[in-house]
Amino acid sequence: MNYLYTLILVLAMNSMAFGQARYVMVIHGGAGTILKENMTPDQERAFREALTQALQAGYSQLQAGKSSLDAVEAAILVMEDNPLFNAGKGAVFTHEGKNELDAAVMWGPTQAAGAIAGVTTIRNPIKAARAVMEQSEHVMLTGRGAEVFAASKGLEIVEPSYFWTESRWKALERVLRRDSLKTQLDHDGNNQSSNIALTNDYKYGTVGAVALDKAGRLAAGTSTGGMTNKQYGRIGDAPIIGAGTYANQRVAISCTGWGEFFIRGIAAYDVAAQMEYGNTPVVQAASAVIEKIGKMGGDGGMIALDSAGNMAMPFNTAGMYRGAVTESGEIEIAIYK
Repeated sequence: MNYLYTLILVLAMNSMAFGQARYVMVIHGGAGTILKENMTPDQERAFREALTQALQAGYSQLQAGKSSLDAVEAAILVMEDNPLFNAGKGAVFTHEGKNELDAAVMWGPTQAAGAIAGVTTIRNPIKAARAVMEQSEHVMLTGRGAEVFAASKGLEIVEPSYFWTESRWKALERVLRRDSLKTQLDHDGNNQSSNIALTNDYKYGTVGAVALDKAGRLAAGTSTGGMTNKQYGRIGDAPIIGAGTYANQRVAISCTGWGEFFIRGIAAYDVAAQMEYGNTPVVQAASAVIEKIGKMGGDGGMIALDSAGNMAMPFNTAGMYRGAVTESGEIEIAIYK
């Protein structure tokens, strides 16, 4: 009982570390074994600058009177174009040496949603996810079909080589040298499932954003390259509505972590359900879900923002790249626990 109480307290402290201001945007850049002793000052500075740029991009949209969905897209675009993160340009490689990208968005007022998965030629997956939501009758498109759809809507299509980065390629080579069946996550995962050993990528991760606009409307978005050495067309939680991404009129959530557990736990929707049916505050609801994920054997974190501007960012790993901006424009960045 004492251990359980301590765990809940730690998760809540992680969520509330940024204070009690009214927040209008929260972002994450992945959770994992992120330790200060493993980071050079230049590396830490680069991540802080990247997170700040993403928040500034989203906040400028909100200040201009644009929707929370516009803000979410703007923030994620910055991170998709930055090779520091496992999304867009910095995506990890599959077992076959490809970059397969997933993304989702959700609009809180109507609970409209769009997602794409397993794409290899769409420069900015978050734009494609929004196009699916706004310009199709579907919620999710995958693979070649999603790429054809994106091209038909005028989105930028690139050669697969655009996504290649040396650091990600070397990460795949390291995993293949150790064991061709190993799957390297963008977060800490030292447990084993079946006979596949899961290792970690320590510093890089899925990206996500949640925002609250001047009209009180919420939106959420998530984008990822998945896991290093993933096989068989594996898709994680990021593009699955209710698992890695969710928004309604009360709260918006984006998750990062060991996707299989977030899918099984319907993690993002679980937060919303606790808030709706139990009137649970966002900090407690988000922390409880991450606790449940941990009990299942998974790890990771999430960001959540409610309609009153209260935010949560619990995680059960050593760190999570995260940031938030208040309605007055004050930016706050954190990396370590």
